[in-house]
Amino acid sequence: MRQYLDGTRHAYDTVAADYARRLPGLDAEQPPELGVLAAFAGAVRGGRVGDLGCGTGRVTAHLAGQGLDVFGLDLSAGMIAEARRRHPALPFAVASLTALPLATGALDGALAWYSIVHTPPAVLPVILAELHRVLAPGGRLLLAFHAGGTSWRRETAYGHPVPLDWHQPDPDHLAADLAGLGLPVTDRLVRPPVGAEPAPQACLLARKA
Repeated sequence: MRQYLDGTRHAYDTVAADYARRLPGLDAEQPPELGVLAAFAGAVRGGRVGDLGCGTGRVTAHLAGQGLDVFGLDLSAGMIAEARRRHPALPFAVASLTALPLATGALDGALAWYSIVHTPPAVLPVILAELHRVLAPGGRLLLAFHAGGTSWRRETAYGHPVPLDWHQPDPDHLAADLAGLGLPVTDRLVRPPVGAEPAPQACLLARKA
């Protein structure tokens, strides 16, 4: 696990400024994903929400604009620095999804928006268990990820020579894993890739029993 965390942290520390410049808002999201975010926002409005793996805070800011009480956590200090610079009114902190600095049941909503795309299959159960732990009963989880049940590797990202492994869970298998934890999926979206997208895109919305 340490190698995965260190490699991902280093990669995103390296690309943070270029990532923020290329993706300042939600221009890359397609209408179906924006609809899923709107449904999530409606389900958790009035509660405490964590954008877990928030990157530069672009989705955190979008949810705050929808009236949510939201904060962001990310593994990369470089990404958090960009988030604080671009969205100074919002709270951000450095943390790993494998050990969230949150009390059990602290959140009414947890968002992991493409936060698990580099997570090896062997580590994914640790993260799913943490997401379950920090949600209050009845709390909502929204996971977005590249789908397909395969893995691949890139040697560059955002113009920098940083190797990264990409993992694409199978939506049905991931939904079954969530249900086994007590997070049954209530809604899902799976669509084919658009334009330069490397894989099908998936979103799972779950509710803690």
